[in-house]
Amino acid sequence: MATITSVVDTTTTTNQGKPGDTVQINGTGLSTTTRVNFGAASVTPASVTATLVTFVVPSTAPCSGQVSVSVTSSAGATSNALPFFVVATPTTTGLSVTCVSAATGGPVTLFGTNFLSGTQVGVGTVGNVAVTPTQASQVTFTAPANPGQVATVSTQPVTITTAGGTSTSGTTLVDYYLAPAITSVLPTSGTAGDQITVNGTSFVGVDTVTFTDSAAATANAVFTPVGGTQLVATVPAGLATGAGTITVHTCGGNSNAQAFTIT
Repeated sequence: MATITSVVDTTTTTNQGKPGDTVQINGTGLSTTTRVNFGAASVTPASVTATLVTFVVPSTAPCSGQVSVSVTSSAGATSNALPFFVVATPTTTGLSVTCVSAATGGPVTLFGTNFLSGTQVGVGTVGNVAVTPTQASQVTFTAPANPGQVATVSTQPVTITTAGGTSTSGTTLVDYYLAPAITSVLPTSGTAGDQITVNGTSFVGVDTVTFTDSAAATANAVFTPVGGTQLVATVPAGLATGAGTITVHTCGGNSNAQAFTIT
């Protein structure tokens, strides 16, 4: 009589996996195996020896849940059964943030379903991050930096890989932003209420324009974007006169501090 001692998915190295995975049945007396009983499905073995039978999880396997695995010999005898868990394919539904800095990356929480057996999160062409989810519906990871980025904004798909496969690419996206850089301000001095033209690069998604005065006090300015290389800012009230600076901030981080004098 055949006896099964373990059932191991060769992809996950556990007794869980997905349709299409190759599974090893280890045991004794297996040499006359003609059929693998995978739940209600009858599967033809891929290989048979006295101690090892391999088969492929059928496409008719349930989407998820436990099934019993046993083998039947040419004489019609059926072995003991051991459990195998079919793991559902993960899905992603969103992120805790919509963008990160290309220079540094940053913390992100990915939301979705069927995450518990997750091994890694993929961020497009940027790279993969090892994870060990503790919840089925979310996992937090650090998105890696994207130092080779050229475009101001690079949109990357975020996926998760589990024992059930890899989630669909393109359904959840994160934007990587280059930090803005100021090249000039015109004029280079002004008083509260004056409009200042700020020129530079990567002025996409600007959220704050900050004036710093000679006493290191700061104030955010009202501003109007003109394009990816220019904006117009109004010098805010309440700042001390003297040499100060202007900075621009986006999801990519802070720009350089460009000299500006409050008069």
